[in-house]
Amino acid sequence: QKTTMLSRHRQVVRAFLPVRRVTGTPIQNANLKNVPFYLGARRFSSLPDHEVVGLPALSPTMEAGTIGTWHVVAGDSFEAGDVIAEVETDKATMGFEAQDPGVVAKILVDAGTEVKVGAPVLVIVDESDDTSALVSTFAGFAPDQAESAPAAAPATPAPTPVSAPAPAPTPTPSPTAAPAPVVSTSGRVFASPFARKLAMEKGFDISQIVPTGPRNRVVAADVNSFTPQPVTSSPHAEAPPLSSSPLSATPSVSSSPMFGSDFTDYPVSEQSREIAARMTKAKQDIPHYYLTVDIELKSLLDTRSKLNATLSEDNQISVNDMFIKAAALSMKTVPAVNSSWMDTVVRSFTRCDINVVVGSGDNAQAPLIKDVGAKGLKAISDEMRDVVETLSESSAQPYIAGTFTMVNLGMYGVGSAAPIVTSPQAAVLALGSIEDKVLPNENANGDDEGELIYRIAPCVTATCSFDHRVVDGAVGAQWLAAFKKLIENPMTMLL
Repeated sequence: QKTTMLSRHRQVVRAFLPVRRVTGTPIQNANLKNVPFYLGARRFSSLPDHEVVGLPALSPTMEAGTIGTWHVVAGDSFEAGDVIAEVETDKATMGFEAQDPGVVAKILVDAGTEVKVGAPVLVIVDESDDTSALVSTFAGFAPDQAESAPAAAPATPAPTPVSAPAPAPTPTPSPTAAPAPVVSTSGRVFASPFARKLAMEKGFDISQIVPTGPRNRVVAADVNSFTPQPVTSSPHAEAPPLSSSPLSATPSVSSSPMFGSDFTDYPVSEQSREIAARMTKAKQDIPHYYLTVDIELKSLLDTRSKLNATLSEDNQISVNDMFIKAAALSMKTVPAVNSSWMDTVVRSFTRCDINVVVGSGDNAQAPLIKDVGAKGLKAISDEMRDVVETLSESSAQPYIAGTFTMVNLGMYGVGSAAPIVTSPQAAVLALGSIEDKVLPNENANGDDEGELIYRIAPCVTATCSFDHRVVDGAVGAQWLAAFKKLIENPMTMLL
């Protein structure tokens, strides 16, 4: 019976999961590579034959998740492949998919509630002729935690069922008009986790892909058949507004802090808690080491001035844009840094996608600039400008990990910093403020008594943190040397 259940309820997200240990009944002796979505066993009692669904681990580091939105209510039927709910994990927002058709008997957890992995969230049955009677029958149902979830997951009280209606499907576009992606009333494009992963790997904007899956969902076949159209206007012009998505919006810090006799407690947003958890785990699990180098900027600043002289005031190239370009080109010289630790293998990427940290506090984000090495300085500058403007006008968007991260703290007057490497990346670069420093005058030969043997030049301190499992010390030094060479000889970026 265990084998039958496992073969029937395959886990949709196993492509994202390593083999993990699951304890407790009824799957303690099962093949751990196929841990099912439905952690609860079938019930044989006075209630109809049913199953209790536990929250699965959607990422290797996930210990808990927040139910962002339920797409079903008690009494709704669903088909295989339908997204039952959106779950905010410690990495991103992912869809909770159904592997087989069924009917929702009861929802145990309200939207917006944080749930431990394995805790019951849903009760389903195979079919029902009278959904009203089904909902009434399970109204007082409370799952037996010892049987419905792994032993390590604590029991949680069953809240009242969610009463919010499911979003209405958007009508299919007319065949005579240019097809457009179908989004929910909240502005979010629904897609399977595998389709999202496939779109990210191919560099596609999933909001531009026309869905053909159940309930207007983007599936893998849609991504494989998608052909990007040439961009004729700003890439943000037709994208759904980021602020309209309740799943990607950053919860604002409460305006009602709690005051004590000699202290004040300020609530922490969900995004800040996720970032804190991710940083803590990264610092504990990744063997960091740090390399620092001072880089002269005189040539780079001169080159920037010449380039900006040909551009309008609204389209000026920043020093940070040139740093981003140099970092991507350094990956071509030392490709080992553009890699990721995968437990049993080291995966090396052919394309450099860079997360650029902007903002601070609850407003800190790391938008992704894709395939930086293939873009010119003007394209990088335009994309960064669009990203910053979009973030300033809307709420946060889900974090998408690239292959490298950069953070520039120069605006805060910081000389240098040693940032934390976060998985799946193997390196992160921090840049300090630009300061005038005394350097040896290499052109001085000592024959002229009036010739200065020292000179003053603008410099920046660059510190790169590396994952020692992926990048050896000598390799890290080679990458930083390549980065310095490009910055001090910026014309080589054009080669």
